[in-house]
Amino acid sequence: MNARLCFKTLRTAFLWDSAFAFVPAILLYTMNPGMSGHQLLVEFGFCWVYSNCIGAIAFLLIPRIWEEAACLPEWMQWGFRVCAMLASCFVGCLIAGLVFVALRWQPMAAYWPQFFGSFKLAAVLTIAAGVTLGIYGTLRERLEETTLALRTKELERERALKLATEAQLASLESRIHPHFLFNTLNSISSLIPEDPARAEHLVEQMAALLRFSLDANQSGLVPLSRELKIVNDYLEIERARFGDRLRFRIDVPAELNEVQIPPLSLQTLVENSVKYAIAPDRAGGQIDIAGAQSNGALQLQVSDSGPVFELESALPGHGLDNLKGRLATLFGEHAQLALRRLDGRNHLVLTVPTHASIPG
Repeated sequence: MNARLCFKTLRTAFLWDSAFAFVPAILLYTMNPGMSGHQLLVEFGFCWVYSNCIGAIAFLLIPRIWEEAACLPEWMQWGFRVCAMLASCFVGCLIAGLVFVALRWQPMAAYWPQFFGSFKLAAVLTIAAGVTLGIYGTLRERLEETTLALRTKELERERALKLATEAQLASLESRIHPHFLFNTLNSISSLIPEDPARAEHLVEQMAALLRFSLDANQSGLVPLSRELKIVNDYLEIERARFGDRLRFRIDVPAELNEVQIPPLSLQTLVENSVKYAIAPDRAGGQIDIAGAQSNGALQLQVSDSGPVFELESALPGHGLDNLKGRLATLFGEHAQLALRRLDGRNHLVLTVPTHASIPG
């Protein structure tokens, strides 16, 4: 034990022992209610010396014995510990008697009678205090170990959940991107023979889509303004293929631009409308995109004049079904995808919390 630790231990022992000196003094006063204030002060002085002489040795010796005995059977542990307490008490009483003689509080002739008389009470109090503090220390140590184990387990659980979430999202998004890019390339390839300049412009837009797709894998969520830019680029590319058959309108307030949403989520709704409402109809149709904020949630609505359908009929692992899986993974019950049929039009409504963040 180094000097600094030894000094700290002795300082702690002095504070505890000085407080503990009141116990035997109070016991003596209880057994002798007629004791005067001067006698009580004298008895406290004796108790204070005993307490510090015994306590200093006990604080230095008992913790080491307590740790060394931990590897022994339980009955032997307590045997060693009690012996250490009695040894501390014995040596402390011997030193205290010498202090009394040195201070002339008692003559040398009274040394041994005083020693044997005080040792009995001191032994009982030392064992009681030692056992109490020892049990308290053991319980506190076990509590700290248990707390640390629980924290470690919770961190491991959170880490595993984060990895599982990232893996699930990567799996879902990996099925989105090839399908999305395949349709985009088809749109561009159909335009190249007719309008190369416009095809070149669309290639630039597709490059922006590719960059967005790659960035989306890293960020997890994107501002609504970026998603709207991608949706507009996508519709421009599709309009190159469908011409006047595809008409669209985007009406989303600018104050919603910074709201975070899953990448390609609104695009998935728009792509669904293009595929099922515009492509099969020779007359084409109009896609309306609107956004609003209500009760801490962002609502994005995509309307089209396509045929009646149910969300439950979406193909597993594709389009809307894939989007529902992503929403559940990212937000749980705080996000949803709903479908309404009103005035002969389908209204797909995507709802996400406005203060969204990725788990973990």
